[in-house]
Amino acid sequence: MNVLTATVLFKLLELTVSGQSSLENVWWLDLKVTRNVSGHFASIPVTVSPQNILASNKKSNPSWTKLFDKTAGEVLSSDDAINPRNRTIIRLLFSKNPGHAVRSDYLVYRLAGAQYVASVKSFLDPRTNVAEVAPELYRSITTLSDFTKLFEHAIGGIVSSSPDELFTVESWQQYLDGELIKRLSVPWIFRQPLKSYRVFWVQGRADIGSSIQFYEAARALGITIVVLDQPGHWLQDDTGPHAQYREAFIPISVDGDEGLTQRVVEAVRSYPHRVDGIVTISDVRLPFVARACEILGLPTSPSAAYILAGDKGATRELEDAAADKKEGFVLNAADELDTFLEQAGNMIKYPLIVKPCSGWNSDCVVKVQNQDELFAAVLRASSRHANSPNCSTRVVVEPYIEGPEVDANFVILDGEVLFCDISDDFPSTGDHSGNSTSIPAANFMETLMDIPTNLPSEEQELMKSSLKESIVRLGFKSGVFHCEARVRNSRAQYKHGLDGILDMSVSTRTEPISPPSCYLHEVNARSPGYINCVAALLAYGVDYYAIRLLLSLGPQENERVKILAQPFLGSKPQYILGVVVLPPTRSGIMASENAVEDYLVENPDIRKHVVHHQTVRKKGEFVEGPDSDELLAVGYIIVASKTSRRQCLELARQISETFDYKLESD
Repeated sequence: MNVLTATVLFKLLELTVSGQSSLENVWWLDLKVTRNVSGHFASIPVTVSPQNILASNKKSNPSWTKLFDKTAGEVLSSDDAINPRNRTIIRLLFSKNPGHAVRSDYLVYRLAGAQYVASVKSFLDPRTNVAEVAPELYRSITTLSDFTKLFEHAIGGIVSSSPDELFTVESWQQYLDGELIKRLSVPWIFRQPLKSYRVFWVQGRADIGSSIQFYEAARALGITIVVLDQPGHWLQDDTGPHAQYREAFIPISVDGDEGLTQRVVEAVRSYPHRVDGIVTISDVRLPFVARACEILGLPTSPSAAYILAGDKGATRELEDAAADKKEGFVLNAADELDTFLEQAGNMIKYPLIVKPCSGWNSDCVVKVQNQDELFAAVLRASSRHANSPNCSTRVVVEPYIEGPEVDANFVILDGEVLFCDISDDFPSTGDHSGNSTSIPAANFMETLMDIPTNLPSEEQELMKSSLKESIVRLGFKSGVFHCEARVRNSRAQYKHGLDGILDMSVSTRTEPISPPSCYLHEVNARSPGYINCVAALLAYGVDYYAIRLLLSLGPQENERVKILAQPFLGSKPQYILGVVVLPPTRSGIMASENAVEDYLVENPDIRKHVVHHQTVRKKGEFVEGPDSDELLAVGYIIVASKTSRRQCLELARQISETFDYKLESD
């Protein structure tokens, strides 16, 4: 076998001023990767072979050498390796302080999406000590051996590629400096010792594609996970492809019935190791898991608060009481409607929204225009969960609110809002029902969520303060929350532009006809859905799953919660995101191998703007139609624009108009 041997040089560049002094926690130095041996500079020669061994560190082969070796191999294997327009810099980061990283992969996910950053590698393991390395140490090093000893203390590395020949090395370094300042201006290396923890995770989710962010967060935080779920779950097999994400799997019924609390308590008490917390993000299971924590003496918000939040009727009554204005009504069963209407007389004003008191995914949420539609909608909503493990026939009826809908996600600690992101929830087909654009099978399934919101700043502050009050009113002091609400009397409304793109248009009038107000639809006492957690991580660098895990451990982890709740510098997203929901248009057995992936392969011009996608309905699974009581998307696509909201919306429109899937009956 012939061994490929070649030399790649890593030229040490001068330290930048910002690289040494801009951040409290870290400093960095850069090495330019080159095959040009004519320059006169100190360099580290690397021998690349199929075994990927760094010549000067054959024995130790630490993390930094693997990064160097991989980068050198890519440079040599590239057809453009000797082209001066294809240039590479490796940036190594060092800690100014001794201690621990708030999570071992912090550097990796905070730099995701940075332009000209080809790859990021953390050299840290969970809960490992970080050594202090002063920037001044660089000045006193002259030999190759000294350099390699310095590099062994690096906490991570960044590989940056610049295709622009007009991009000087100095301006390139300055650009990278700016990116690190924007993303790492957080005290993410701190002195507090990190403990080992074990958390029980109740209901391990449908597959790895809809949960990997959670499991990777747990690993990076140094938290051991034990999964509780139904027998036969994909994480049960100890030799399965994803078994490394959990310490053990406990097969129990996780049906959301009254017995769930005791089943969880027994699982904790019979486990041979200490359990420090219990987490679920399933709406129907939240109060039962909270009650289990109360029995076991583990950290939790009150189970009574979760019960209130999970009951949309109780939440509406609480909001009406706070406003001293009754706008909705609750029925315990469909047969109560006749009596209520007789007593209400002419007080009922249409249009109205009808929905089950217990529910998710906007299942059986209907806009009604008259009494006949009201009776039909109440019967349907009351029947939705009549035979579920947590039997419920209660229905809430409330006014339909004209005005833009928003999703607002909160991180709250001891009553203080640490972070809040608000996104625009574009109109659903149900918003158009009852008018000239009415369509069959109209529902309130999401169509598009755009991040960040385009609401006027004063209305954003109104929603933030009002929704925080609603959360506290339910009985919560800390947690991660996903709220859905509308802005009444907003200056913003949706309009089609001349190009046909639907977007929120903000009136220039400064004084509204009536003051704007927040109308709460629901508070979900959990992180948002998986696709929205991904979007928040990409846009702001905030991981709701990691924060929820730490909150389950109690006040001893408050410091890490505060650090991880800090977004990028200035609280601005790194780009505009559009979360495109791909709804079912017809029912049947899915024939597409992977409907979303297939679509992106066929549309490369769209794919280059896609930062994440998820397929929910896979080959062989049944796809419910748009008129089903259970609304589940076929999949999701997140598109990003660093240019404009308009570009993002145009991409979203193209996807919505052209995406399709194949059924076996086609």
